[in-house]
Amino acid sequence: MKFEEYAQHDAVGLAELVRRKEVSPRELVDAALARIDAVDGRVHAVIHRLDESARKAAEAELPDGPLRGVPFLVKDLDGTLGGAPYNAGTRALKGYVAPRDSELFARYRRAGVVFAGKTNTPEFGILAVTEPELHGATRNPWNLDHIPGGSSGGSAAAVAAGVVPVAHGGDGGGSIRIPAAACGLFGLKPTRGRQPLGPDGGEGWHGFVVPHVISRSVRDSAAFLDATQGADVGAPYAAPAYEGSYLAEVGRDPPKLRVAYTTRSMLGEHTHGDCARATRDAAGLLASLGHEVTEEGPRFDVEAVRLAYLTVIAAGTAEAIEGTRALTGRAPRAEDFEAPTWFLGQIARALTAAELERARAVIAQTTRAVGAFFERYDVLVTPTLAHPPARVGELALSPAERVGLAVMRRAPVRAVLLAALRDLAAKSLEKTPNTMLFNMTGQPAMSVPLTWGEGGLPVGVQFVGRFGAEATLFRLAGQLEVARPWAARRPTL
Repeated sequence: MKFEEYAQHDAVGLAELVRRKEVSPRELVDAALARIDAVDGRVHAVIHRLDESARKAAEAELPDGPLRGVPFLVKDLDGTLGGAPYNAGTRALKGYVAPRDSELFARYRRAGVVFAGKTNTPEFGILAVTEPELHGATRNPWNLDHIPGGSSGGSAAAVAAGVVPVAHGGDGGGSIRIPAAACGLFGLKPTRGRQPLGPDGGEGWHGFVVPHVISRSVRDSAAFLDATQGADVGAPYAAPAYEGSYLAEVGRDPPKLRVAYTTRSMLGEHTHGDCARATRDAAGLLASLGHEVTEEGPRFDVEAVRLAYLTVIAAGTAEAIEGTRALTGRAPRAEDFEAPTWFLGQIARALTAAELERARAVIAQTTRAVGAFFERYDVLVTPTLAHPPARVGELALSPAERVGLAVMRRAPVRAVLLAALRDLAAKSLEKTPNTMLFNMTGQPAMSVPLTWGEGGLPVGVQFVGRFGAEATLFRLAGQLEVARPWAARRPTL
């Protein structure tokens, strides 16, 4: 199967070709692997190739699921694939092979996909920049000098480069929506509790993390959510049950929606002109489609929310560092982790249980405030990113910062560590300030590629729905896809 033909179809379309016996799963796998050969030397999205097992699976009797035969890539985080490497972007897990599928990956397997490889991610998915020291930087197919975002940057870059039509990601602070925006793709973070995280995890980052996919088409995202949604055994909570088909929702126009929009930075200070213009343009498009549009955004204590978010991330990072011991049998050492990761772990160890509980209380109060906002509106529209994608290496630590972290490794001081946490809260979210809030409050949110800005880089717009209302977002996304189609627009690698 030639690439030109392969690239014309999304995952739902490829599965239909397989059902009609117009193409075989092996032909699709070969097309995906050939595309990796052609472009990944420049993009560096795929870090673990699974060529042999993919070909064997494609030639065997695949499960007769709705996505039978579709080549698929999974992020090297937010789930494990039995028999494949699992590094989570960290040197501490180099050489580790997962013994079993996580429940989400088992559901992908039952849906009939063929796992062709694993994609790059920053260490433990902490950053919105996919430049791990272990594997090196992934680049944005729209402009190789720029980043694809993170932490699902490898998956987004692979989809944008045409390797596969859809790839797995995970979103704990925007890690599906941010790279989708940077790479001109569709990315939905489902409602908290919608997707399984077991059997080895209960919740990620106190409920912030929700896995799903990044895709070119809206219907692919819906089809994958149909195939994987629902709490697994022992889950700490579940999203409101949905008995219908998300795929069927994509073809139905939504009713007249009450839409609020804002261009202000949620957890930062400034919004770039391209991002603000894209949001205002989206608001105008919604009005032209018959929706009621008002300029307004939710109100909350920005400084308290930023600090609460980083407190939870620091605690999660410390747990992830310690968690490598159980997988490898080796005690964690500073030299096995990147300097910022170890530093976040040090901050967490300096925090008290009361300080973590205070952060959780701030998040609970903010969730109530945002919930009240959605009593008046069906959808909130914001820029996905506050600034266009940075250049590769632009956000790396400076030599002075590396020296400072090295000093703190040897002599951590609680007062200094807590001051650093407050400084991080004020500065680290400036580029990507608009996605984290909805991980904290649990609402479904999607990034839609409606605009391209300076230098030909995509500019995503974020649409947030009520808790449990993915169906509304899929209807709206389908309407936007018809009104402002984007699938035919592709980078010229």
